[in-house]
Amino acid sequence: MAFLPVTAEECKERGWDEPDFVLVTGDAYVDHPSFGHAVISRVLESRGYRVAVLAQPDWRSAEDFMRFGRPRLGFLVNSGNVDSMVNHYSVFKHRRKQDAYSPGGAAGGRPDRAVIVYCNKIREAFGKDVPVIIGGIEASLRRLGHYDYWDDRVRNPILLDSQADLLIYGMGERPVVEIAEALDAGISVGDITWIRGTVCRMAERKFREDAARDEDLILLPSFPQIVSSKEKYAESFLIQYRNTDPLTAKRLAEDCGNGVYMVQNPPAEPLSETDLDDVYELPYERTYHPSYEKEGGVPALREVKFSLVSVRGCFGGCSFCALTFHQGRRIQARSGESLLREARILTEDPEFKGYIHDVGGPTANFRRPACKKQMKHGVCIHRECLYPRVCENMDVDHEEYIGILRSLRSLPGVKKVFIRSGIRFDYLLADKSDEFLRELCAHHVSGTLKVAPEHISDRVLRHMHKPSRRVFETFCRKYEAENRRIGKKQYLIPYFISSHPGCTLEDACELALFLKKNGFVPDQVQDFYPTPGTLSTCMFYTGIDPVAGERVYVPSDPEEKRLQRAMLHFNKPENAALVRKALRMIGREDLIGRGPESLVPPEEYAKSGNPDNRKRPGKNGRSEKNGRSQRYGSGRGTRERERRSEKDRRKK
Repeated sequence: MAFLPVTAEECKERGWDEPDFVLVTGDAYVDHPSFGHAVISRVLESRGYRVAVLAQPDWRSAEDFMRFGRPRLGFLVNSGNVDSMVNHYSVFKHRRKQDAYSPGGAAGGRPDRAVIVYCNKIREAFGKDVPVIIGGIEASLRRLGHYDYWDDRVRNPILLDSQADLLIYGMGERPVVEIAEALDAGISVGDITWIRGTVCRMAERKFREDAARDEDLILLPSFPQIVSSKEKYAESFLIQYRNTDPLTAKRLAEDCGNGVYMVQNPPAEPLSETDLDDVYELPYERTYHPSYEKEGGVPALREVKFSLVSVRGCFGGCSFCALTFHQGRRIQARSGESLLREARILTEDPEFKGYIHDVGGPTANFRRPACKKQMKHGVCIHRECLYPRVCENMDVDHEEYIGILRSLRSLPGVKKVFIRSGIRFDYLLADKSDEFLRELCAHHVSGTLKVAPEHISDRVLRHMHKPSRRVFETFCRKYEAENRRIGKKQYLIPYFISSHPGCTLEDACELALFLKKNGFVPDQVQDFYPTPGTLSTCMFYTGIDPVAGERVYVPSDPEEKRLQRAMLHFNKPENAALVRKALRMIGREDLIGRGPESLVPPEEYAKSGNPDNRKRPGKNGRSEKNGRSQRYGSGRGTRERERRSEKDRRKK
């Protein structure tokens, strides 16, 4: 099967007078099921629609948007796999120099706020008579009034700024097919107001008539209210947060002022196992378009080319994650047979070296709904599955996942199957059997296992909706014991977030001491990034935890954010001055010094020529490791020392 047309000439070669849809995306065209534009275009193609792909168009004029002429049914627009603002800017709003979703990794292939820019150019080219439907992560998380970190203000629902007609939120396979069928039947895009998983715009008179027929509709605080009141913003967010499940969610409406209402229909029904199998087994080319070959291809493909998407959705409920708003808390899983069929395709690729890089999704070891009640009654509105502790109704079972992994390992040509998606260690510990942990350590770790405790302070973890410190420490001990039992030297690489709402300098210090005590040298520390659609972003903007109904401290000052991040990298010489400043601010001068408990040396010690504080003279002139226990291993540094030691033994 060939790539979909990317030029008018390719459309003519297929005998098309016009495409049914032109799909505009901010990513380079990669025909792989990990790329949203590939999935949507192939799903529509499987239903008989003609789709042309306009990838990374030149947005500086409207000319490129006329490449295929006016499509018969409309334009489909997304910014790409990643929000364009996150793609372009770091948390400190510095412009990024690379874009993994562009040819050769070069930056500058898409504009800021790509969905808005693309749609306005389409309107410039074709006017208001062509339907424009937006979707993808950028549109999905901006479907109603939302706080925008980059502008530091509450922005309009994206349908208003983009001038689009209809918005698809969440995973869009069902809604896009229903929209296509409605348009194909001659229904005006302005009259398509009933499809689940969509947001539409209504004039006040039509909204009043519609609302009179729907007694379950919830009217959110108005846009002017959430702009002027942070309390109203938090109230609106909580209502949206509790209406994300297809079985229980109500229609929501937001009065945007000037006689315009934004109406959000309930989420689309989840795909069945068979439907999900069908989506991932469509005839993808499974690589980037050949026109990018001269630039060296598209870097983002390397991360997913030999990985398998096993599931969608996540009931983990982390505050800083937008999955609740985008994919939802209900797990949708592919069958083991489908995963095996895709794995066999991977083994036939000339570039396949025998390693399947991942079998997972948002959370690798979630394979089924959290409990049986979810299937009949939907997810709990006022309770979470894993926070503050694992729910007593949770069905914890890794048996099916273990069976799939074993089948994949047994395929001819497969040397190793890794798990690189996140592992929820609290869910793993809740399993009465240790079989998954044994399988994981024996077969599926590539030297280091990535885990995401995110913090150590229980005060911060409470606002993150993450398990307590005690749970993580229990997992560390079990992981260490299992690797010791099987005679493997494998380590943990933990991910941490600094400056999350609720986190003080004292909390950052607690985490730094934990890192030092246990020998973790974190390579991955992310300063909290307020992106639309997360509970944590609501806390960041309002200073209110809407779920707990209480005020929360927000470290928003850039200087404090730098200090918190520096504390987590206390071992880096360039951070020593910042760490000393932070410790003095919280009265912990006792951690500045030469002793085994200190985080940084004093200024005079740093000036003496030994600023890194990693090794210092010990008894009899020998060096010691600053009290670092290497209890759980730190990943890269630990493995390097072991390689050197092994090399020395071989020489002897």
